[in-house]
Amino acid sequence: MKFSRLTVVVLLSICFSKAFADEGMWLLGNLNKNKQTGQVMKQLGLQMPVNKLYNPKKPCLADAVVSFGGFCSGVVVSEDGLVFTNHHCGFSSIQQHSSVEHNYLKDGFVARSLEEELPNPELYVRFLLRTENVTKRVLSAARHAKTESERRVAVDSIMNVIGMEVSEKDSTLTGIVDAYYAGNEFWLSVYRDYNDVRLVFAPPSSVGKFGWDTDNWMWPRHTGDFSVFRIYANSKNGPADYSPENVPYHPEYVAPISLDGYKEGSFCMTLGYPGSTERYLSSYGIEEMMNGINQAMIDVRGVKQAVWKREMDCRPDIRIKYASKYDESSNYWKNSIGTNKAIKHLKVLEKKRAAEAALREWIQSHPEEREKLLRLFSSLELNYGNRCETNRALAYFGEAFINGPELVQLALEILNFDFEAEEKQVVSRMKKLLEKYDNLDTTIDKEVFAAMLKEYQTKVGKKYLPAMYQKIDTLYNGDIQTYVDSLYATSQITSPKGLKRFLERDTTYNLFEDPAVSLSLDLIVKYYEMNQSISEASEQIEQGERLFNAAMRRMYADRNFYPDANSTMRLSFGTVGGYSPFDGAVYDYYTTVKGIFEKVKEHAGDIDFAVQPELLDLLSSGDFGRYANEQGDMSVCFISNNDITGGNSGSAMFNSKGELLGLAFDGNWEAMSSDIVFEPDLQRCIGVDVRYMLFIMEKYGKAGNLIKELKIAR
Repeated sequence: MKFSRLTVVVLLSICFSKAFADEGMWLLGNLNKNKQTGQVMKQLGLQMPVNKLYNPKKPCLADAVVSFGGFCSGVVVSEDGLVFTNHHCGFSSIQQHSSVEHNYLKDGFVARSLEEELPNPELYVRFLLRTENVTKRVLSAARHAKTESERRVAVDSIMNVIGMEVSEKDSTLTGIVDAYYAGNEFWLSVYRDYNDVRLVFAPPSSVGKFGWDTDNWMWPRHTGDFSVFRIYANSKNGPADYSPENVPYHPEYVAPISLDGYKEGSFCMTLGYPGSTERYLSSYGIEEMMNGINQAMIDVRGVKQAVWKREMDCRPDIRIKYASKYDESSNYWKNSIGTNKAIKHLKVLEKKRAAEAALREWIQSHPEEREKLLRLFSSLELNYGNRCETNRALAYFGEAFINGPELVQLALEILNFDFEAEEKQVVSRMKKLLEKYDNLDTTIDKEVFAAMLKEYQTKVGKKYLPAMYQKIDTLYNGDIQTYVDSLYATSQITSPKGLKRFLERDTTYNLFEDPAVSLSLDLIVKYYEMNQSISEASEQIEQGERLFNAAMRRMYADRNFYPDANSTMRLSFGTVGGYSPFDGAVYDYYTTVKGIFEKVKEHAGDIDFAVQPELLDLLSSGDFGRYANEQGDMSVCFISNNDITGGNSGSAMFNSKGELLGLAFDGNWEAMSSDIVFEPDLQRCIGVDVRYMLFIMEKYGKAGNLIKELKIAR
C-alpha cells in the first residue's frame, strides 16, 4: 500500500501526535525553552508567566507540588506544610491507623491539634529542586558498547554515578537519572525528601471512596477523593526522620486556593508525577501488552479479588485489613479491562500499524535511514514473536505467584532480607515485615493460593509449571487444596512467632527447610529460567524500540515531541469541558451533590454506596456558604482534557492564575487506552472540586483550624 505525504501527516498526527493543546506530559526543564508550548498555553488562557511555573533559582508553582510516597502526587497548601492528596493515595496510611474500635476508613479522621496528627514511618514526600540534561555524558559512557547488554551496563553505571554525585555533595539531596524517549535522552532530577509525614484529615470512605469499584474510572463521578497530611522538619526546616521534636515544615511556595470555580472552556493545568505511558511503543509491543500483562491481570486478579471481596463484605475486621490491598489491586485490574476494550474499540492497533507503514516508506525514501534501519521492523516482529509465549507465561506467573498469595510474598521478602544493611534500614524492614501479619488472614490466603494454582495451570503450557505442581501430583494425588493446607500448617512463617525466629537468627530454625521458603526458592529459579530463555529477544526488542522512537523523532524533526511519562514531574494543560462518549449521549463537565442522592437510591443496600445519614442531612440542607457554585449548588467533581495517567493521582489542578481548582484522581472509561494513544475527543481527567473538599473539612469534619491555614484567593 502506498502512502502520500499527506497520508503520513494524518496518520502520525493520530498515533504520534504533535501535542495538541490538550495532549502532552511536558518536561519542566524544557518548558522555558519550549516557546511553542508556552504560546499554546497563553492562547488557551494562561495568565501567569511561564517562568513562574518552574524556576530552579526562584520560588515557583512547581515548588508546591510533591511526589507523595513515590506512587502519587500532592500539593502544599499552607505555610505549615499541609499537603492535599487523594484519599486513595492516603488510603494505606488511613487503614494502618484504623481498627474496629477506631475505624477511620468508615468514620474519617481529623486531628484537632498538632499533637493529634498521626505519624506514618514508611511515608515520604519528595520535592523537585532542579533538572539537568545529562544525555551527552551518559551516551558518551556507552559509546564503546558492542552489544545491547554492554550498553545497558554502561548506561546504568553512569546513571548511578551521576545520581550519587548529588548526594555526595549534599546528603539531604537525592539525584536520579531517568531515561526518556526509549533511552535516547537522559535527564538528572535533584530532589529533597521529607520522611516525617503525618495524617491530619481523612473524610469517611463514603466520601473518599464513594462508589468504590463500580464508579472507578467512570464519569459522571461523585467521589470526594482527598485526604490531608502535614510535612514535618527539624528545627532548621530540613529533612528528618520522625521525632516528637520535629516541627511543621515551612515550604518555599504555597499553592493558593480558588473558590471561583470554572466554566466550560476554562484554562486548566495539572502538575504532578505521572507513572508511565507507552505512547511511542510499536504495534508489536501493544499487542504483547494486551495478550500478556493486561490479560493476566484481568484473569488472575479477578479470581483473587472475588475471594477478598466476599470476606470483606461479610466481616468488618477483614474489610479494614484488606481494604488497601484490594483497592490497589482492583484499580489496575479494572484499568486492564478498560484498556483492552478501548484498544479494540478505538482500533488502536490498526492506527499504529498504519503509522508504521508510513514510517517504512519514509525510511525507504531516505538512503541514510535505509542503511541504518533496513531490518528494524522485521527484527521487531521476529523478536516479539520469539518471546510471545514465554512472556505471556511470565505475566501470569507474576500475577499468580509473585503478586498472589501473601505467604509467598512474605517468603520472598525474607529471602531478600539484608542483615548487613544500615541499622536504620534493618529495623525498618523488620517492623514492616511484622506489620504485614496485622493485615493477613491465613484462611483467606490459603483459599487465594489454591485458586492461584488452579488459574495459572489453566492458562499456561506444562513447560511453564514450577516444581510444586509435580509435588502436588506425586505426593498429594493432584489435590491442590490438600497441598496448600499442608503448606500453611507446616511453615513457620505463617505467624509472627515464626518470623521472629528468623529475625532473631534462631540457630534451631533452618530457613531453607521451611516449606514456604523452599517453595519460593523454586519459584525464583523458574522465574529466572523463563526470563533467561527470552533474554536475547528482549535485548533486541529494547534496541529496536529505541531505534524506532529515534526514527520517528527524526522524521518530524521540527515537531515538539513530549516524552513518555516515567514518574518524573510533568505539566499537562488544556481546558475544562464535557464530551460525548457515544452517539446520542453528552456528558456535562461537572457533577453536584444531587448525583450522590441519586446513586444512594439506585444502589440501596450496596455498602459501596452507603453514606452516613448525618452527611446526607448536611448535603440536603443546601447551606453551602462560600463553597457553593454560581448556581448556589455544591459541585463535587469536574473534568478537563488534561493529559494524565497513573501517578498523577493527587496532582494539583490549577486555573490560569496558578490557583488550585481541585485534585486529579482518575481517568475515564471510554479512553482507557490513553497510556498508548491520546484520544482528544474522549480522554478526560477527573478531578475533585476543592470547594467540595473544604466544605467536607469545615462543615462535616469541623476542621476550621485547618481551613484557617489555607491561602484562599478570595
